[in-house]
Amino acid sequence: MSASSYSQAASMLLRHVRPTSNAMCRRLGCTVQSRAFGIKTTLRVQEHISKLIKKDKSKNKNKADEMQVTGPGPFHDTILESMPSELRVPRNPPPMREDTMDHTWNTSDLEALDVGPTKHRVPDLISDKIALWAVKSARKPTDIFFRNKYIHRSVMLEVVAAVPGMVGGLIRHIKSLQGMRHDGGWIGHLLHEAENERMHLMTWMEISKPVLWERALIATVQTGFFAVFSLLYMVSPRTAHRVVGYLEEEAVTSYTHFIGEIDAGRIENVKAPEIAVAYWNLDP
Repeated sequence: MSASSYSQAASMLLRHVRPTSNAMCRRLGCTVQSRAFGIKTTLRVQEHISKLIKKDKSKNKNKADEMQVTGPGPFHDTILESMPSELRVPRNPPPMREDTMDHTWNTSDLEALDVGPTKHRVPDLISDKIALWAVKSARKPTDIFFRNKYIHRSVMLEVVAAVPGMVGGLIRHIKSLQGMRHDGGWIGHLLHEAENERMHLMTWMEISKPVLWERALIATVQTGFFAVFSLLYMVSPRTAHRVVGYLEEEAVTSYTHFIGEIDAGRIENVKAPEIAVAYWNLDP
């Protein structure tokens, strides 16, 4: 509650209590002691509100001083603030794959990796064909909407890609609890994948700096995909994983076109953000 709110409350209280107490005393024939008690109570309430205002101002001043020293955080999280310091991790979490830390990765190393832009898994079962159809159908409106805006397309792609790992880990965690049996390590791998995809999104957010309406669109798409994918995973985990596989194929295609635009000079080749350099151990 702000100081102005406290002041308004105090003013309203004084305007209400004093006239009311005087009127009631005239009707009921209150004694001088009773009127003195009412006035004394009003003054005590006013004093208490004044203390709250001073406390609120002091708290806001401390927050302002802290913001000047540490800078503004991304959001206010009371759960994080109450977390023991020894359990906290840095803003950039450690890489989930230790092989990325063997050496510093430069551009030549990354371009030498075989990401398989032409590889494709041919669908075998009907569920595989449904998964492929769903991903291809979702790509068409995406191509129409974003066209050559590859940075914005990447943000939307990573928003969606960060959902399956968390959904799969959550559902398998609940099933492991219900069945009272070990999951075989699936939960950990899925959560690691969700963390990795989230870091992709954090990287693109540093580059694109989306505005309010873009953030609203991102939240809407993510919420809808979360609901649909959760239902699909509960009904058919195999189909859900196949959807992720075909989604990654489309991601490779999109990023291949993105790199082609950069090589052609139509998109500026900017420096990798610090969050990406630290997480993937890149050569700055």
